[in-house]
Amino acid sequence: MSADAGQGTDVLRLGVGPRLSEVAIHNGVVYLAGQVPDDATKDIRGQTAEVLAMVDKLLAEAGSDKTRLLRVQIYLADMADFAGMNAVWDTWVSPGHTPPRATVQARLGNPDWRIEVVVTAAV
Repeated sequence: MSADAGQGTDVLRLGVGPRLSEVAIHNGVVYLAGQVPDDATKDIRGQTAEVLAMVDKLLAEAGSDKTRLLRVQIYLADMADFAGMNAVWDTWVSPGHTPPRATVQARLGNPDWRIEVVVTAAV
């Protein structure tokens, strides 16, 4: 991932692209862009596992991990996937470190995506 110190600002950006950065770090807080699956052919369990693995990777690159989650927002294309998503979530989240979380149904950017996850964590 590329890093950009922000030209004299106190924001560190990782994975800087023309449209968005995958990560921004400011004042000890890590903000991740919405994470979506690479393989949209998987079911909700597969997509959820893939997205949460991406969250783990990005948090590690930012010097954090899932025990330091401050807030998680989960967007599902269909609330019928809620139980399947939670089955994967429950095995991923660290006991005693469950973050405040919201889960809503939303139309996602690709009709084949079942899930998008937005994470905020402490460094």
